[in-house]
Amino acid sequence: MSNHSHVFHRHTLMDPPIADHGDGIYLIDTTGKRYLDASGGAAVSCLGHSDAEVIAAAKQQLDQMAFAHTSFFTNAPMEELADLLVGASPPALDRVYFTSGGSEAVEAALKMARQYFVERGEPKRRNYIARSQSYHGNTLGALSVGGNKMRREPFRDVLLDTHHIMPAFAYRYAQDGETEDAFAERAANALAEQIEALGPETVIAFVAETVVGATAGAATAPRGYFKRIREICDRYGVLLILDEVMCGMGRTGSLFAFEQEDIVPDMVTFAKGLAAGYQPVGAVLVNAHIFEAFQSGSGAFMHGHTFMGHPVSCAAAVAVQKKLQAPHMMSDVRRLGQVFEARLHEVFTDHPHIGDIRGRGLFRGLELVADRVSKEPFDPQAGLAGAIKRAAFERGLICYPGGGTIDGRRGDHILLAPPYIVNERNLADIATTLRDAVDTAISVIT
Repeated sequence: MSNHSHVFHRHTLMDPPIADHGDGIYLIDTTGKRYLDASGGAAVSCLGHSDAEVIAAAKQQLDQMAFAHTSFFTNAPMEELADLLVGASPPALDRVYFTSGGSEAVEAALKMARQYFVERGEPKRRNYIARSQSYHGNTLGALSVGGNKMRREPFRDVLLDTHHIMPAFAYRYAQDGETEDAFAERAANALAEQIEALGPETVIAFVAETVVGATAGAATAPRGYFKRIREICDRYGVLLILDEVMCGMGRTGSLFAFEQEDIVPDMVTFAKGLAAGYQPVGAVLVNAHIFEAFQSGSGAFMHGHTFMGHPVSCAAAVAVQKKLQAPHMMSDVRRLGQVFEARLHEVFTDHPHIGDIRGRGLFRGLELVADRVSKEPFDPQAGLAGAIKRAAFERGLICYPGGGTIDGRRGDHILLAPPYIVNERNLADIATTLRDAVDTAISVIT
């Protein structure tokens, strides 16, 4: 470890290379080594690392005005960004609350949901329900609703008392011989059972990733699951908060992942791809009935952060949104997603240690197993996912590893979320380089 850095890195034993500049889908370090960013960092850099128009938009806003606190002013980029997002969403979602990132967006949504019921004269509602094997952010509230056991463990005694139901993750949780429809109904009914157990009058919201990201590796829900969830929430007067911080902003082939589920949530959180990494920004898109409860009640949401609605962040995000909402962009993501799926199956379907290939659009996951028939995972002590990350990085490929895929301790997966500007040759290179990294890592631990 270098003794020259005063940075408190994510890991105290890290000595990472210095990223120097970006070139399309590549990051280049100070030695000149190029890294193909096959995960967009953490599903962030959807337009790559050198988009001239987005960079120009941020620079232009800096020339005009860097900052104005939102307790005194609104600003033109924030207003334009809100208009773009509402214009692309279902009519019921017509207000946007801005934050500086995904964890803040989830935290804001949780607090907004609680205050919504206070405004309505229902202060007994205090319970949040989410799913095991989920991830909603690292602030204490967001971590409380998250179901990532490894991230929760050091803070377990100071987290909110929340409730978790089974995941809608068929590869690991569907029973032998269970149909997709039957699994969808069973997984969704777990929510109704939990609401009944707590008392419907005490439940604030159900929080779920539309497509599960970091904790389960692009795990999609079975067909009909979210429609059933929406019906249950409506029956009990519970808010539905969808977390699309990782899977939203076009990542699955539609601007909002929930579009593919044919439902409308009460709130949806997003960040990462919102400004494609060119500036830090997140948001909560809010249903009109929630805003109206505040407007006709106290008027004030008792929450806020200094840099919310930051003009430079919003200016960059406006430029990104104009690209994401261009007529061809989502069809391109869907087409490239199909190509990527085909390449991954071509390279990994017969691999003895790849148990599942899953995901949508340019959001894909590979689950690793010691045995494909029994689905038995590798020993967690081997740290396979991390070993694959290192082997890929040595080969100039960035991928996003995850451990504890099954139950928070056992299981390994690799998440892939390349920029939307990839071409078919790039996708083939990702698959073949990753295969080499997987094989190398497995050979070391076995």
